[in-house]
Amino acid sequence: MRIIYFGTPEFASSQLEAIISAGYEVVAVVTAPDKPAGRGKKIQSSDVKMTALKYDLPILQPISLKSADFIEELSSYKADLFIVVAFRMLPEAVWSMPPMGTFNLHASLLPQYRGAAPINHALINGEKETGLTSFLLDKEIDTGAILLQKKLEITDDETAGTLHDKLMLLGNEVVVDTIKIIEEGRVNAESQEMIIQRDNLVLKPAPKIFKEDCKIDWSDDAVSIRNFIRGLSPYPAAHTKIVSENNDVIELKIFDVSIEEKVHDDNNLYQLITDGKTYLKVILKDCYVSIKVIQQAGKKQMPISDFLRGARLEGCWSVKF
Repeated sequence: MRIIYFGTPEFASSQLEAIISAGYEVVAVVTAPDKPAGRGKKIQSSDVKMTALKYDLPILQPISLKSADFIEELSSYKADLFIVVAFRMLPEAVWSMPPMGTFNLHASLLPQYRGAAPINHALINGEKETGLTSFLLDKEIDTGAILLQKKLEITDDETAGTLHDKLMLLGNEVVVDTIKIIEEGRVNAESQEMIIQRDNLVLKPAPKIFKEDCKIDWSDDAVSIRNFIRGLSPYPAAHTKIVSENNDVIELKIFDVSIEEKVHDDNNLYQLITDGKTYLKVILKDCYVSIKVIQQAGKKQMPISDFLRGARLEGCWSVKF
């Protein structure tokens, strides 16, 4: 079985390694064009390209997936199966090309959390379980018939970063097992629309997250605030501003907090309390949210104790909406 693999980031490079290690023939790899990155604007290749180079695989880096030249080159490999992980949406002329079809790996239990950021949104919504789904591509994003699913528990201290890594490893199994199902003719694809109707599902979307979506709403309940922060940690990171009584403003990214469920009679909601050395807490209605790990604009990520030693928050400070 001849396979062409489509992918770009680290998540996808892990599955490419797994496919090759399982002995399947990858005849070409399609990935994003090289681009400048970082302060020095040094040209950087994708993780998938670096893996392809390691195994001396042919690499295609089209600017346009609809280009006649690209489609002709793709067709020349006479692949039986296309596999897509963390890549752009493919035009029908591409995904309908191989005789065994094209399947995608998605980091949720479809049909829930369709979209670009399923890992983040599952955590933000406080889910206790997620997983991976392999499914056949069709004309709409993340709606194709399901081939295989594997579930994964979400722990209370999970972050987007740790969950990403767990799903990446689980994805190796799902991709290889899906290839086996197709290779052995055991495909029993299940319609997502049938699942939605059968289980009377209310769908939860997972749209792309932009910087303006990452601002912390301190008027929310403490559990939702913590879920929001861990769902965006370490990237793209929840952010807030703290402001002094003299209108000094410090912008912060927040990566970790804990909840102190302590009944208090402090009516100074959203003010900060600190000993200036070890803790920084936000006063909420029925508890305190203790900030553990932060990053100040232009500086590195650090524990709150390091920040407090340098910031010296004197006087009255509060979080800004």
